Amino acid sequence: MGLLLWITIGFIATGFVVLIRTRKGVENKVAYIKANMEGEESLNKANSIIWWIGCTTAWGLVSMFLVVWCFHSY
Repeated sequence: MGLLLWITIGFIATGFVVLIRTRKGVENKVAYIKANMEGEESLNKANSIIWWIGCTTAWGLVSMFLVVWCFHSY
């Protein structure tokens, strides 16, 4: 098997592990924001959630690109 396939599998697997490990923290931040709508800390938590969503989206797009590239190469 080629190096590209192993890189793709490793990238996707690592992303899933990170996603699963950070999901609970994000859920806790959302619950905190719902309970405390005012304050600087809520704003900071909201910004970190937005970054998490953006990074997760970028990971998904790169994963799709790598899968398509693998199918094109083989």
